[in-house]
Amino acid sequence: QVQLVESGGGLVQPGGSLKLSCAASGFTFSRYAMSWYRQAQGKERELVGTITSSGGTTNLADSVKGRFTISRDNAKNTLFLQMNSLKAEDTAVYYCCTAAGLYWGQGTQVTVSS
Repeated sequence: QVQLVESGGGLVQPGGSLKLSCAASGFTFSRYAMSWYRQAQGKERELVGTITSSGGTTNLADSVKGRFTISRDNAKNTLFLQMNSLKAEDTAVYYCCTAAGLYWGQGTQVTVSS
């Protein structure tokens, strides 16, 4: 049974940091490029960034470049999203998925507010 379980979301003040995790099981995690998406209320889902299967290359949306970092630990079947200098406009539900969109997690809420 394939599972992607996000964690680490919550409420943070502007300028703060959060680290999201995505625990994968039921498939060979190390063979898949992975992505993070987000969806703010009333808006379309937006690609945050992608990391190759080895973790050697990442691509981030312009809106988060320089503030967010994607990484992975293939030994622990876990994907990460380090978010720094958070802004109110980063408020959204964050989802991890395989880059081709085959498998998706249930999402974790990130709220940036004072």
